[in-house]
Amino acid sequence: MKKMPLKTMLVLGILFFLPVIFLLFLYPSTHNYNALDIVDDNVGELQFFSSNSEAQIQLKDHITILGFLGSEPVNHVIAASNLKELVYDKFKGFKKFQIVLVLPKGSESEAEQLQKEINNYDDMRFWHYVFGEPNDINNLFNSLKSEELLNKNLFTDHVFIIDKDLTQRGRIDDREDREKQKNEAIYPLYSYDCIEVAEIKNKMSDDLRVLFTEYRQKRKGNFNSSSRRAEDINANAN
Repeated sequence: MKKMPLKTMLVLGILFFLPVIFLLFLYPSTHNYNALDIVDDNVGELQFFSSNSEAQIQLKDHITILGFLGSEPVNHVIAASNLKELVYDKFKGFKKFQIVLVLPKGSESEAEQLQKEINNYDDMRFWHYVFGEPNDINNLFNSLKSEELLNKNLFTDHVFIIDKDLTQRGRIDDREDREKQKNEAIYPLYSYDCIEVAEIKNKMSDDLRVLFTEYRQKRKGNFNSSSRRAEDINANAN
């Protein structure tokens, strides 16, 4: 049997060990990173709401995208479609993920019509509508940290990320690198605009991946984070 030349053996050895060395360098970084910021830790539950599902819909123990579609949801089909195509279709396979859309009681038929508009016979088991009295909707919304307001129909095109512990996630410092370099004032990101495709496709998708990574590492018992709390906002702004 002909002996393999030394040069060939060296090349094959490098090709084999180089990816292994690269992964070893990456490995420590997977255990220490900035988790998605907690911007509010007092989010309300859904005990005063009914739903279109046989199962009880709750925020606790779920990773939830929470939205408020108001009394005329069909008028907001673009926002709902963006949410379905850019977020729901991408993350529906993740454990305990759900989208919950809040509407006033009496708009059940409008919700069904919207569902027909946005659903192409996909698996929608983790997409829920819940219905409540205007006062309960306002109370739920007011439990969130937001720079937006509900309109007279109880609608906003902004949605919120709620984690398993009923805390709202977002970004305390949403500045881009160039803004940080110029030392511009800190501004937060509490919610995500469904009309802005780039914001949903990039920022929100990235933030959800970070949150899923956090819970995956917690299950493995090796989560270590330098996540900042909501009370840090004032300290950073001063």
